[in-house]
Amino acid sequence: MHPQIEETHFGSITIGGREYDFDVVIELDGTVRKRRKKLSKALYGTSHILSRDEAQDVFQDGVRLLIIGTGQEDSVRLSAEAEAYFVGHGLRVRLLPTPEAIDAWNAAEAPVVGLFHITC
Repeated sequence: MHPQIEETHFGSITIGGREYDFDVVIELDGTVRKRRKKLSKALYGTSHILSRDEAQDVFQDGVRLLIIGTGQEDSVRLSAEAEAYFVGHGLRVRLLPTPEAIDAWNAAEAPVVGLFHITC
């Protein structure tokens, strides 16, 4: 069972009643952790392009769907290498502005992982 996301505003996201002020990953078991965006920033100079290394960090065996909240202004994109990694593992990926990604997350029934960028 994955936790419900209540809301997001620029710079915050509320999950299961707890407010976070950093980008998060919600793992398959519902654990919420800080996004390791340094994996992408080291390669591209920005956390707005998801690298293969970060894709590997987010992927978990058994997941069928990855929902990516691309930020309040829809800024995050997959690198070609990250996209190829997900395709190679049979993972369906939905990139949506974070407010829309929250709705998709709360409605998801498949084994799902989420990555939510909370600023731009």
